[in-house]
Amino acid sequence: MADAKGVVIAAPASGAGKTLVTLGLLRAYSKRGIAVSSAKIGPDYIDPRFHEAASGRPCFNLDGWAMRDALVPDLAAETATGSELVIVEGVMGLFDGAAGGGGTTADMAMQLDLPVILVVDAQSQGQSVAALVRGFADYQTDCQIAGVILNRVASQTHEDLLRGAIEGIGLPVFGSLRREQGLALPSRHLGLVQASEHATLETFIERAADLSARAVDLDALTSVARPLPASSGGIALPPLGQRIAVAQDRAFGFSYPHLLTGWCKARAEVRSFSPLANEAPDEDADAIYLPGGYPELHADQIAASATFLDGLRNAAERDALIYGECGGFMVLGDYLIDAKGKQHAMAGLLPLGTSFAERGLTLGYRRLEHDGALPWPRKLRGHEFHYSKLHRQGDADPLYETQDSKGQDLGPVGLRRGRVMGSYAHVIDMEAEA
Repeated sequence: MADAKGVVIAAPASGAGKTLVTLGLLRAYSKRGIAVSSAKIGPDYIDPRFHEAASGRPCFNLDGWAMRDALVPDLAAETATGSELVIVEGVMGLFDGAAGGGGTTADMAMQLDLPVILVVDAQSQGQSVAALVRGFADYQTDCQIAGVILNRVASQTHEDLLRGAIEGIGLPVFGSLRREQGLALPSRHLGLVQASEHATLETFIERAADLSARAVDLDALTSVARPLPASSGGIALPPLGQRIAVAQDRAFGFSYPHLLTGWCKARAEVRSFSPLANEAPDEDADAIYLPGGYPELHADQIAASATFLDGLRNAAERDALIYGECGGFMVLGDYLIDAKGKQHAMAGLLPLGTSFAERGLTLGYRRLEHDGALPWPRKLRGHEFHYSKLHRQGDADPLYETQDSKGQDLGPVGLRRGRVMGSYAHVIDMEAEA
């Protein structure tokens, strides 16, 4: 850890190619024999799994809005364990973050004291690229932009034009990636298709790595990396129980690794099971965690998984704590209506029905407060991102009182019946003490 150094990969806007560049660099450095790992800024639960496929190492989220300051360096140190280089992929544009402020890639780069490599989509750019890069470099001078990687460059003539303009303002160009057909990851309504579903992911990563090895000066990029901060001893949320059964498969893939790792560090037993394989949670589990995912794509299979659904009902009867987030919350309800309007019976442990036939995007950070129902501090921070809607809600206690990132009251959300509870929110960390 003492020798680990890092850089942040950022961009002026979403869609510039940050993930492509990050995956290519991770594999290219790995093939050079350099121990490289990564982190992802923000609440994204899909990109980190692509990072892990490229590097072969765990990838944690780092979130400047939803995480306490003490937790961030601890997770950065965890990421850097056994690594020589850490590549941190940013979120959205460099200065984009939560409504009301905070949570930007620039904020995280400054908190970790790491240099930024700016990925610029050059396909419609000429000499004006220098004004764009200069503007980003001068906008927040405490955030150091150490150089540029150009993406989607058309030709050698185009590259020479762009390089000359950027080097003319005193910044190095570390690489120039040409436009290539097929170097795009498939997407769906919540973003990218999950890494586990990408049949040609290894081929994609190898192509990205070959492109990066040819087009990026890897030694020059490494030379600007800076040491990561030491761990501050930050502690993640306490475990939900002593023996926790965690649903993990393509329908329930949106769990944050820092939570599961933190529970293991707290000496809880974390055991995974697959609802899609019709597996039930262990009978001696005192807590069951159903994370988010894509249950709507597997609703027929889930509805037919009697062993899984009966296992949840049996756990409720023995008073185990059952907690569902987003997709997991939907599965705890009475039914789920898919995008074609077909209704599928779910576990029936909470009085609600959800629908994808009536879509509407809900997106944003959340402040959450519960009344002691969970073995966590009462004030939490999380994120909400879903297209489904509540179709019906029956009589049960709300789980959380909620505010958005600007502090505006959103009212009660989620449901609780005894020790069965859930909401659409993905919890990330506890609220920092005032």
